[in-house]
Amino acid sequence: MGPASAWLAAGISRSDLARLVAAGELVKIRFGVYATAAEVTAAAADPARSHALNLAGVTVRNGGVVSHQSAAVLHRLSLLTKRPEGIVTLTVPPGKRIGSYGKAGVIRHSAELPSSHVTELFGVPVTTAGRTVADIARTASFMEGVVVADSAIHKLQTSRRELRGVLASCAGWPGIGRARDVAEFASGLAESVFESCARVVFHEHGLPPPRLQVCLSGSDGGTIARVDFYWPQYRVVGEADGLLKYEDTRAAVAELRRDRLLHEAGFEVVHFTWQELFGQPERVIARIRASFARSARLGPPALSS
Repeated sequence: MGPASAWLAAGISRSDLARLVAAGELVKIRFGVYATAAEVTAAAADPARSHALNLAGVTVRNGGVVSHQSAAVLHRLSLLTKRPEGIVTLTVPPGKRIGSYGKAGVIRHSAELPSSHVTELFGVPVTTAGRTVADIARTASFMEGVVVADSAIHKLQTSRRELRGVLASCAGWPGIGRARDVAEFASGLAESVFESCARVVFHEHGLPPPRLQVCLSGSDGGTIARVDFYWPQYRVVGEADGLLKYEDTRAAVAELRRDRLLHEAGFEVVHFTWQELFGQPERVIARIRASFARSARLGPPALSS
């Protein structure tokens, strides 16, 4: 993979390039940039490698570094909003000329880039996972920031301490207050975009923060289930149900048995889907609050795992 100049330097003429493209042995990625068919095939099943191929067509010069959503893709971090196809994002230090980046499909930011905030992936300079989270948290919504921060911490690519350090070096930048809120709210225990979004919805509607990924036991001490969300003061469980959970009939039956055992052990269980969380969040919150109320009417909860 590389620019036409690299292929020409290797002794392949322009007519050879045209012939190899026509034969399907080379693929034109962007203007003046080519990759072998094998590289393109290998990247097809890997979004990070696929985006790296796309980035090869963007000249990263004058200190430009892959950043924001593009950096998140290269770090294999989760994003709430799908990155538009063909769009790449770069950050250029203040004072550097950005005219050379004036191409369609390139989003440019201007900001300081300390060396400690830059690493290399797939042969290109890219912001570290911590800086990537900070940049997205500053420039996107709180929920989008939480999704990428949860993902980075869960995958051990950054930590709350590192995020605080990165943000300390960005003091006074636009969106820094929201980014600090994201860093404090983030949790490595959230295991999916859905769970991260649910946490934000709970927070925005004033619910007490739940514990995440808790193993609950019955009266015999045996573990019944590991649940997504748990409010121990109410013995209420929240479960984020993805579509894949019920594609297998056996999984659905196991879920029903699991719920029955939780109810028998004195736990309330509230299931909700992605469509419900974003389409009717008030109804999801109302169901959880109703479970809290039922628990309160039954008196103090018994001890549980």
